Amino acid sequence: MNTQNTLDLLRLLKLAGMAKRYEAVLSLPVHELVDVHSLVGVITQAEVEYRQHAKTSKYLKASKLRYNALPEDILCTPDRGIIREQVLRLSDGMFIEKGENILITGATGCGKSFLACALGRSACLLGLRTQYFGMNKFLDALAQARLDGTYLKWIRAISANKLLILDDFGLKQLTNDARIALLDILEDRYGNGSTIITSQLPVDNWYNFIDEPTLADAIMDRLSASAHRIALTGKSLRKRKNQ
Repeated sequence: MNTQNTLDLLRLLKLAGMAKRYEAVLSLPVHELVDVHSLVGVITQAEVEYRQHAKTSKYLKASKLRYNALPEDILCTPDRGIIREQVLRLSDGMFIEKGENILITGATGCGKSFLACALGRSACLLGLRTQYFGMNKFLDALAQARLDGTYLKWIRAISANKLLILDDFGLKQLTNDARIALLDILEDRYGNGSTIITSQLPVDNWYNFIDEPTLADAIMDRLSASAHRIALTGKSLRKRKNQ
């Protein structure tokens, strides 16, 4: 049997996980080699793991998360407005399967973006497409899509993600195009995906910030229905890091 030929064929078939594990098996001493049935099981499992890892890496890269955050890194204390059980419950991705949103509010530096990115990372690890936007870049991307005539394509691309994160909502006044785009996106996602929004503004102030009654009613209705609200409190975590 020409083992090198077998390796070449596995790579030709793009079975990289199988090829790597098979190559590793070939390097074992004769007395440690497994029987053919075990070998097939081993290299098949290796291919599954390889593809899962490749998929996760692809989703993490495409998500463009601001922070490489993990749920276990979240500082959870009652005085911060969040507890460990809440983070664990949201990290399992069920809120996404149910099409529920998460609205995170709090003062600057309290960890809103970090928490949102940690939940985004968990979603990627669960095999769920995720996309992160800082609101300034979201508005810039919207203006460009309107300018070059790719608005509908841009909206569809966003809708393809199971989780959308909009960070720092409320820092920059919304144009009418932005209000309409936000409504279009939330309409497409309603019942089909989830949105996480972070803001320094309390949720009760979002209606006035949107500043157009008809669109504000529609946007807030889609955002707040079945939404988890997290109001983070406490001192800035940035000050803590600099100490």
